[in-house]
Amino acid sequence: MIKKHLLLILAVTTFGYVNTAHSQSPISGFMQGKGKGNVSVSFSSEKYDDVYFIPEKVEGVPVFNKTTISSTSIYATYGISDQVDVVMVLPYVTAKGHATDAVLTNLGLENKRQGFQDVSVFVKYNPFNFDFGSSSLRLIGAVGVKTPLSNYKVEEGFQSIIAIGNRSTTVSTTGMAMFKMNSGIFASGQVAGNYASNNVPNSVTTELKVGYAAKSFYGDVFVANQKSTGGVDIFGQGFKGIFPTTKVNYTKIGVDLYAPVYKDWGVSAGASTVVAGRNIGQATGFYGGLVYKF
Repeated sequence: MIKKHLLLILAVTTFGYVNTAHSQSPISGFMQGKGKGNVSVSFSSEKYDDVYFIPEKVEGVPVFNKTTISSTSIYATYGISDQVDVVMVLPYVTAKGHATDAVLTNLGLENKRQGFQDVSVFVKYNPFNFDFGSSSLRLIGAVGVKTPLSNYKVEEGFQSIIAIGNRSTTVSTTGMAMFKMNSGIFASGQVAGNYASNNVPNSVTTELKVGYAAKSFYGDVFVANQKSTGGVDIFGQGFKGIFPTTKVNYTKIGVDLYAPVYKDWGVSAGASTVVAGRNIGQATGFYGGLVYKF
């Protein structure tokens, strides 16, 4: 049986527009149970020097040449009841460019942006469970909001390439299904609608995941997609130099691992890479985390 030892793995968080794709969804198919939960602190780093523009991928990030993004994130979830969980994510993000001193001086730019990004809070509800002998199907719905926590800047112009966020408040609604076997093998799929403020395009995100979850080990592989329902292309028709208004599409693949190490403590690790996209960097990243469950 899959019990409280199984933890939702947090990878990298959302960083911006060109910078990188969204992370994995914070909504998993595992419920905590009433009065149970976990808290994790994760450290991630990713970089890219190629960008998916339209009509083709280009080498070198405009102005900044290449970009490195690191974050420290707190993830927490708590079971209000056996059917309702609350999930919170809070990242501190540092984005660095590699523009030359001459470019920085001539354009009045900086090579670094950092600060608390957007806090996300979700409520997850599991109303339906269907048992099929040695396997089961779980249906879950969730609603959440992500909003800026600090007064970070979103400049108009090239500085936005390394902005740590888009200063948009986004409301998300998610539906998902997870099939699991008593052996520990599971598969899940989800789709979410994301409704953003401040002229940031709305989007639809999906995620498919296959993995193995047991008391002593957790592992999964995933593919995540996003498609914006509006917006403009960078340097395309209608683009006015305001990067948060651009459409951002991507396909991202990755892997997550978790193992307990001592009593209620465990460690997590993972990697991901963007394999296709639109108006986004071809980023590859890695993360590691320390997890406490209660």
